[in-house]
Amino acid sequence: MYQRILICTDGSPLSDKAVKSGIALAAGLDAEIVAFTAVDFYPQSYFEGAIVLTAKEVQAIEKQWRDKAQAVLDDVQKQAHTRDVKTTTVVGQGLVSDAIIKAAKKHKCDLIVMASHGRKGVARVLLGSETLAVLTHSTLPVLVLR
Repeated sequence: MYQRILICTDGSPLSDKAVKSGIALAAGLDAEIVAFTAVDFYPQSYFEGAIVLTAKEVQAIEKQWRDKAQAVLDDVQKQAHTRDVKTTTVVGQGLVSDAIIKAAKKHKCDLIVMASHGRKGVARVLLGSETLAVLTHSTLPVLVLR
């Protein structure tokens, strides 16, 4: 049925549920997974542009984000390993929904598994749901967990 499943996570408790379900599905189907998370290009805040950061400070913040993203993916990889599920990890960058769809295509996934919503605060309310954007724009099946 499914051979390669993209599992999206942001490390939140709800996305952890999607991770566990995606890994269980992959184990049951003898499929492999591509564990995915995304980081921003640069620091964003409610006061965008109000605080001037040096290039070195921006690099330090982006490194923290990449390190956190890798830790989230390392956890997914450990969980998958306990179920003997082959795993590839991917850290996407930029607009999350676009990065998810690009990663799924690049890694030849045939299913996307994700939570119904992440925890992004005001940005989520103002910009809408990344899950909805993936559902709207993806040509692949999307399994949404809540």
